[in-house]
Amino acid sequence: MLSPVNRIVARFEKLQHQRQKGLVIYIGAGDPHLEATLQLALGLEKAGVDILELGVPFSDPLADGVVNQLAAQRGLASGTTPPKLLSMVTELRRQSQIPLVLYIYFNLLHRVGLEVFIREAAEAGVDGLLVLDLPPEESSNYEALMEQYGLCPIYLIAPTTPDERIALIAPRARGFIYYVSREGVTGMQSSVSATIPAMISRIRSQSSLPIAIGFGVSNPEQARQVAVLGDAVVVGSAVVNRIARHGSSSGLVEEVCQFVQTLSQAIKS
Repeated sequence: MLSPVNRIVARFEKLQHQRQKGLVIYIGAGDPHLEATLQLALGLEKAGVDILELGVPFSDPLADGVVNQLAAQRGLASGTTPPKLLSMVTELRRQSQIPLVLYIYFNLLHRVGLEVFIREAAEAGVDGLLVLDLPPEESSNYEALMEQYGLCPIYLIAPTTPDERIALIAPRARGFIYYVSREGVTGMQSSVSATIPAMISRIRSQSSLPIAIGFGVSNPEQARQVAVLGDAVVVGSAVVNRIARHGSSSGLVEEVCQFVQTLSQAIKS
């Protein structure tokens, strides 16, 4: 059943009304298996996560660092396919309305058929797609279908993105803009990039959408620093790393959610 109001949009409106910053968490779908992904999603919502990004397992995840590449391998090994993932989302929607973004490579959409995938994602209860390797210049048909089915196309802006390209990307995004605070692939970092404030200012000059800052945030202190600069903080590899460590443990969900709760408390206190 399609949501009348996109959950991502509604969540950021709520956060703005409460004068709070958002927490976006990335995990690999099917890592270590889809039942764990379902239980993690439910636990993460209780731990204070505002938006959940699910990485759809893919054999050649070029934008990802080693931590998330290994998560994709574990997802593939557990037999996680896009149809099985959407079935899991349908099940999740019986228990939770947490906003969901699929972090996905275009080949997976192309293989199913663009409209078929977008329609089925919307029907399952997905709220947005972040297609890593789809340039905005080639996305007009994609954007039209996303609007038709009520999904948010999430776009990335990087430190190397020139102003004219920000001006191209920003108006096409919906839900939020994902600012990649470092060059290169995903991964944990020891410090927060000093270039964030200037880049956020440049993006804000082109868009009134919320800006979520990610790539490298790995602990509560960094999350607190980044939250001051944007509207939401994205944490991925630091969470995926804990899933890798505790994946075979009965305490997996508790271990991961305790860590995520420290991030939530850091940015919302």
